[in-house]
Amino acid sequence: MSITSAALSPTQRRVLVALKRKGDATAGELADTLEISSSAVRQHLRALRSAGLITASQDRGQPGRPADRYHATDLTEPLFVATDSSLSVELLEHIEEEDPELVNRVFDRRRRRLVENARDKLTGKTVAERVDVLTNMLDEQGYLADCEKADHNRYRINLHSCPLWTVATRYTQACTTEVEFIRDLLPDAKVDRVTHKTAGAHTCSYEILFRTQN
Repeated sequence: MSITSAALSPTQRRVLVALKRKGDATAGELADTLEISSSAVRQHLRALRSAGLITASQDRGQPGRPADRYHATDLTEPLFVATDSSLSVELLEHIEEEDPELVNRVFDRRRRRLVENARDKLTGKTVAERVDVLTNMLDEQGYLADCEKADHNRYRINLHSCPLWTVATRYTQACTTEVEFIRDLLPDAKVDRVTHKTAGAHTCSYEILFRTQN
């Protein structure tokens, strides 16, 4: 059984988004987050698990009967992609056959275009405002992005989904240009990727340390 993005019910999509943002959760935790009944959540979890979109492991850290903790699988990534990534990969493969170096130039040109389109939105804003605007832009692009502030000049942006997943698993340039995009928009900050979805983490997370605070 398979579920496409169009076939997901609104509640099933909310369940997946909650799982991707949390990393993992029990049915009870999801019910609290989504403000629906536990029985309704479990019904959706069964359908999503049958489709291979989630897996479960037992949480033995709590007293009493172990609860199942649910995790979104890699099969969920294409469900949050706005474009046809399989076609993108096919086109990139054709380009690579003709000229491997041209693939690098394609990714670099895409990065520069994204930076040009985004730069004005950050001009004249404070550090906190720029991070907030950047996070919102990434969220709008399908990354399910959020941000947390560690201290007065350190932030962490978490990307819970990858709209380029199919491409990124084939071409590492997608990941390289992603971090370069953030660095280009925050030139006064040190940006490091501290977790990586293609390496098995449930998020791509970037630690951002500003050299000055404004």
